[in-house]
Amino acid sequence: MSSFWNHNISISVFGESHGPAIGVVIDNLPPGEPLDVDAIREFMARRAPKSDGTTTSRRENDMPNIMSGYLNGRTTGTPLAAFINNTDTHSQDYGNISRLARPGHADYTGALRYRGFNDVRGGGHFSGRLTAPIVFAGAVCGQILERRGIYTGTHIAQVHNIKDTMFNPCNIDRDLIINLRHKIFPAISDKKGQRMRDDILLARQSLDSVGGVVECAVTNVPAGIGSPMFDGLENTISSLVFGIPAVKGIEFGAGFEAAKMLGSQNNDEFYVDERGHVLTKTNNHGGILGGISSGMPIIFRVAFKPTPSIAQPQETIDYSAMTNETLVIKGRHDPCVAVRAVPVVEAAANIAVLSHMLDYPNF
Repeated sequence: MSSFWNHNISISVFGESHGPAIGVVIDNLPPGEPLDVDAIREFMARRAPKSDGTTTSRRENDMPNIMSGYLNGRTTGTPLAAFINNTDTHSQDYGNISRLARPGHADYTGALRYRGFNDVRGGGHFSGRLTAPIVFAGAVCGQILERRGIYTGTHIAQVHNIKDTMFNPCNIDRDLIINLRHKIFPAISDKKGQRMRDDILLARQSLDSVGGVVECAVTNVPAGIGSPMFDGLENTISSLVFGIPAVKGIEFGAGFEAAKMLGSQNNDEFYVDERGHVLTKTNNHGGILGGISSGMPIIFRVAFKPTPSIAQPQETIDYSAMTNETLVIKGRHDPCVAVRAVPVVEAAANIAVLSHMLDYPNF
């Protein structure tokens, strides 16, 4: 199983949803970087379940225990290792899926890949629970970036058919980024956010789920970061984003809308501002050209499928007996994955951008 990611820095994620603990080892971080542990916990708390019915009722405090690589408030340069205890597991809820494939889940494919020895409780290593270590790593990387003036912001851009106000692709205010981090439901428009919450609750009451989109922006990344063809910023960000369970798509800048445009509409015209900075009048390229940062905000959106664990009866198979069956899923599940994925996407962006910034002279 490939739970190891490497690009200048490396992360290795371990554990299962209902095992004793989960965690991450981060290697090649710069030494001597101050870490605010309280701020890391605040970042991780954004991923925690809400009390408004829009998320799972599973309660984990996600208190990271740093085991190495941190001394006297700073990184040491050796591997930074942290584990997070699992304390609120209901493994009995998963007794019937040791042989019944949940539609939309990796139960069947996982059983084939690991010859039936994989841990199915709570989804095992395929679970969204494994995003907590990614969030820890991203919180660490985010602090290192912010000391260089680079900020990452995320919001719920869409739930089902309801869309939030989008980031201004050319000018993203730092105060907006900070404000979103402190919102219980991180939408730019509170009115649209309430409509999204109502839609999620309606899906839950109907024993169903909804999908969503998370938009992410990274500001103040200097021009010239990244390399063609397979080491571009888009490549690196995408490789991490697709490590988040339930992700089904990603687009940068205008994304798929660019396919509907003329070249004269899609091209971003350059200009030099009054401070001598090279900018573009629009940002359809999402801050990346040829895999390399242009100096404009990096903008991308991530599509999450509806949570596959729904309480409605569904047709499936018993992959042990090879018979057709009906399944009713038990357990505690998010009616919309995208709500808690906001800081996870932000964390993935932080890791990817920092990995490229380490190539930047005098970083």
